[in-house]
Amino acid sequence: MTTYPNRRSVLRGIGGATLSLPWLESLQAYPNRSTSPLRMVQFYVPIGVVRRGFFPGEADHVIPKGNLGNVMASLGKQNPNFHDSPLDELTPTMQPLMELRDKLTLITGMDRTFQQGTDVHAQCASCYLSSAKPYEIEGTAWPLDRTLDHLVADKIGNSTPFKTLEFSCNSHLDNKESIYFDNISWFGTGHLAPSIRDPRKMYRRLFSTSDNNSRSEITSLALADAKDLNRSLSHSDQQKFEEYFDSIRAIETQINKLEKLRSSLSTVSMEEPTESHLPRGEYIRLMGDLLIVALQSGLTNVATFMVGPERWDTPYLYESLFDKPRSHHQMSHNQTKMIDDLLKVDLFHMEQFAYIARRLDAVALAEGRTLLDDTLLTYGSGLGDGSTHQYNDLPIIVAGGGDRIRSRRHLNLPEGTPLANLWLTQANLCGLSMSSFADSTGPISQLLA
Repeated sequence: MTTYPNRRSVLRGIGGATLSLPWLESLQAYPNRSTSPLRMVQFYVPIGVVRRGFFPGEADHVIPKGNLGNVMASLGKQNPNFHDSPLDELTPTMQPLMELRDKLTLITGMDRTFQQGTDVHAQCASCYLSSAKPYEIEGTAWPLDRTLDHLVADKIGNSTPFKTLEFSCNSHLDNKESIYFDNISWFGTGHLAPSIRDPRKMYRRLFSTSDNNSRSEITSLALADAKDLNRSLSHSDQQKFEEYFDSIRAIETQINKLEKLRSSLSTVSMEEPTESHLPRGEYIRLMGDLLIVALQSGLTNVATFMVGPERWDTPYLYESLFDKPRSHHQMSHNQTKMIDDLLKVDLFHMEQFAYIARRLDAVALAEGRTLLDDTLLTYGSGLGDGSTHQYNDLPIIVAGGGDRIRSRRHLNLPEGTPLANLWLTQANLCGLSMSSFADSTGPISQLLA
């Protein structure tokens, strides 16, 4: 009688390489919704958004799909009253999500309270997932408590190799700002959950590869041990198995490519740091691929993904947008003259979020579900507008959640609704019995199916 490993079993090659398995029907892991965990991923965008490109009603009209155009004009105002409407049309910045709109919920109207005494950018990032009540945490100028990801991981992360994973797409090493500008995940007040910025370091953390010059590709090592298992799988699982290993190979190839580029750039004299000239989209998507593999193989159920740091004036090369590196923060303070460029950056960030969402939705699970259906993937920022530094009316999109949440909706919550209401709702969806979180006033019942 053949005994199959469960989903979290590991294929182990020589040289210290380990590789977890993806979900496979033949292994009978998580066969139905009642036993499958609802994963949680927080995708954080720095410096807010250009409101007229993101928020419904704040541009003159909705721009047709695929045409950013030059028709952004008057700045509208969000309705301060609650309304629940179909999400039939997407604003210009949200256009990359068009094919996924049946699995989206746009939420507007949520606020956070700024506590005087710290920098507006640092606080909007570091306190985003804690939303602690202002002035209630003693001995610190920060309204910063244990963040949502760690509270959720205490419930759904104990059976995974990593309770949480913290991704940062800040490739720079110049440390221009403090840790509060570049981290959204905290074990508690003053206790940082350090994020990983380097794709190679994240790869090693996930797969425990030995760091030596003779190291072979992890997939080649693990595949040698996997042949017998692969022959025992169903045809569909064999395809999933091969697709999974192909994705690991693609990650290895991309990591090597970026490392060679960084090495080449280091020999060139230039004003900006070497990292300024790394292709931004490739870097973010590579980190996204590592995130997807970690979720797919059950290495974690909870992750934070910071697409960039707050107020970090070292420029980035947005390779599809500009011919030289640009500073997002500096552009945000000159919005009148750089509105078109800022709209391009917002669209660029949304394209990276859409890439991760599409990849998650392409991973098939049991009963016709996808990995996105079993994941709460949230796009958000700690500022409603980067030029005005406003903490109100934050841009929030929830993707996934399957039949546990109401999708293809635009929920415009009453003016002054705390962001913590969303965090409370997500904590409850992930199985936590909580009646309140931070400065919440209650869960968002309209989000629930």
